[in-house]
Amino acid sequence: MKSKQNLQLVRPALDIEAIRQDFPVLHQAIRGKPLVYLDNAASTQKPRAVIQAVKDFYEKDYSNIHRGVHTLSERATIAYESARNEVAHFLNAKSEKEIVFVRGATEAINLVSQSWGKKFLKAGDEVLISHMEHHANIVPWQLLREQIGIELKVIPITDQGELDLEAFEKLLSKKTKLLSLVHISNTLGTINPVKDCIKKAHALGIPVLIDGAQAVAHQSVDVQDLDADFYVFSSHKVFSPSGVGVLYAKEAILDSMPPYQGGGDMILTVSFEKTTYNEIPHKFEAGTPNIEGVIGLGHGIQYLKHLGLDKIKAYEEELLSKATLALKEIEGLQIIGEAKNKVSVISFVLKDIHPHDIGTLLDNEGVAVRTGHHCTMPLMKRLGLPATARASFAFYNTVEEIDALLRALEKAKKVFG
Repeated sequence: MKSKQNLQLVRPALDIEAIRQDFPVLHQAIRGKPLVYLDNAASTQKPRAVIQAVKDFYEKDYSNIHRGVHTLSERATIAYESARNEVAHFLNAKSEKEIVFVRGATEAINLVSQSWGKKFLKAGDEVLISHMEHHANIVPWQLLREQIGIELKVIPITDQGELDLEAFEKLLSKKTKLLSLVHISNTLGTINPVKDCIKKAHALGIPVLIDGAQAVAHQSVDVQDLDADFYVFSSHKVFSPSGVGVLYAKEAILDSMPPYQGGGDMILTVSFEKTTYNEIPHKFEAGTPNIEGVIGLGHGIQYLKHLGLDKIKAYEEELLSKATLALKEIEGLQIIGEAKNKVSVISFVLKDIHPHDIGTLLDNEGVAVRTGHHCTMPLMKRLGLPATARASFAFYNTVEEIDALLRALEKAKKVFG
């Protein structure tokens, strides 16, 4: 096993110890051991700035939005719409009208499937996805297939966990009516060349949806530079509250789409004979939303911008490099997915130990990792595995925590002889 001395990082541009003080949850013991939280690909922890923003809203400003003329409602509305503006700048959208708040990336994809898909797709049209998609970017298209008879085509991947780009180009055809592709694999950490894929799809007039749930926490995303037609992500993956997601879509596309759900706030007028709908993005936000969650997301994005996504990316790349080299020193451990371009997500298997047992034994040492199929069962089948263990790092993780992971894995090996 690598020693701490061998694992020392170059002095990071971020003050990691100061950052860790911003995250109260990190400072606790699990089963008598300091918590080592390495499950960031599932959900990230929340800084005090986000926690305080939600607390302040409940204590000082709580009210419903868009409907009241009293002070609390006006303050709540301003805070909510300010968060929309924050997200628009975060993604470099042309306008805040292109930002729709939903419950998560999953609902965002379902919205596109059931609104845009039902209007613009027909039986025999092909939706192209990849073999590394999260279930959230598979099942909505299967539902649409059952409803209207579309066909689902799958881009294969290489043994290294990268898209087979030659196969991708061959799969593009006149029948392809949507490319729906993950930006970064939640299981493998692979960063897909989405900008090039979008360019190739657009050359054939094919619109593109990008699932950015894993991307926005690790690197800057510019939807105009990518030229994505749709881009989705979840708040809880970006150090912000759960129950909130973002659908970005080009303004003209949103204008062309029918409402996804009906109810309050998405209407202008209602009679028993006819309803007229609100303008975008409100047309897609029926009912009382997760107001406090959206406000928290705005503060989470401000926190990331304060740290600097370029600095975050550089630090996490170094953590990934050190952790990868150290894990490869463990006899019997195999890293699953070694793409040339990836983020700080490492899936692995350890000879003769089931991943669920690994997770349990690591938890006894205070180390939190994810085990299972990671909502990518088709990918697991492609890899010939029932499950993996996954350690995923964020900017608040440290070299010392890599050491703790290594020690815990060595103990797990001893338990199983």
